[in-house]
Amino acid sequence: MITRKKQDLVRARLAQFPAVALLGPRQVGKTTLAHELATTQTSVYLDLELSSDQDKLDDPTMFLTRHEDKLVIIDEIHRLPELFQSLRSLIDDGRRRGLNTNRFLLLGSASIELLKQSGESLAGRVAYIELEPFNILEVSESERLWTRGGFPDSFLGSNDNESAIWRDNFLRTYLERDIPQLGPRIPGETLRRFWTMLAHLQGSTLNAASLARGLGVDATTVVRYLDLLVDLLLVRRLIPLHANVGKRLVKSPKLYIRDSGVTHSMLGLRNLEAILGHPVVGGSWEGFVIENLIGVAPDNSTPYFYRTATGAEVDLVLDMPNGERWAIEIKRSTSPNLERGFYEARVDLEPTRSFIVYPGRETYLKRDETQVISLEGLATQLANLH
Repeated sequence: MITRKKQDLVRARLAQFPAVALLGPRQVGKTTLAHELATTQTSVYLDLELSSDQDKLDDPTMFLTRHEDKLVIIDEIHRLPELFQSLRSLIDDGRRRGLNTNRFLLLGSASIELLKQSGESLAGRVAYIELEPFNILEVSESERLWTRGGFPDSFLGSNDNESAIWRDNFLRTYLERDIPQLGPRIPGETLRRFWTMLAHLQGSTLNAASLARGLGVDATTVVRYLDLLVDLLLVRRLIPLHANVGKRLVKSPKLYIRDSGVTHSMLGLRNLEAILGHPVVGGSWEGFVIENLIGVAPDNSTPYFYRTATGAEVDLVLDMPNGERWAIEIKRSTSPNLERGFYEARVDLEPTRSFIVYPGRETYLKRDETQVISLEGLATQLANLH
């Protein structure tokens, strides 16, 4: 059992809010974490994929009132959106009677849809937490985590081939069953082609027209496909920082498949040797580092990238809630060197701290106080800011 770093945060939010929504893609470990929390208090668990559990909520007020002294865990909450109105009434009634916290833990696989549904009914009553795949501070095996990705069953496979087989089936299930249930009707093969194109372009800026030509659709349809994968927490759209520097800035977002193991499976890369020999190696490593750092950064940190038309560029800019700005360059080299564009970007952005993340273990300084550091080292620094 690998303890998830978000477990303490979920417990803290349950002590503060009457409802907590734990969001994340399928198979990321939401249910396991919820069951672990349930061992510490009296609880009842409902899985809305089961018709028997849905039947229990034919009269949700009556059923949930009988369990108002328990933590009620509702899995796949997005399958019963009409339930939010009942939850609001129960929470408000409970507050009037002094039942303010620790009542509902809601698990969902679709972020925007769940935010929309619960935002209309549970505003001020719910806290949102995203559970990502395993990160570097949870497993401390950078190479294996990069190769296989952080979905628990993929990472914990007995060998690389077993891990790849799990991911192949995960993707097939997502495309053939889960996405049609969670989002608009899109042909599975078309979505697979689009997802594979994104894998080849890992870390590139969005060019909807080019993607549309490759798929034989229009640019509006490409944006709709992209919105779906972003909403399902499978793709990250990293927005550019529009700093007021008097320069022409890149305005298109950069796109990353959020789990490196999924990226590798979409490209048929089943082990480290295959990954290192593929042109995607740099983009894959960059996306892997970005996801890990964003995942452990303090709440309310805002991630960006920065790029000007003249070549000034930073891979990741983190604006912290304490007002600090960190500029982070990512290099897949044991002897990383910085290009002129990074130093030009430093002048534009005036970051509080600057880093180069590389696959080595040592930490040392380059000129201008830029720190060369491992992914685990920088992730630890970010986690210590909480």
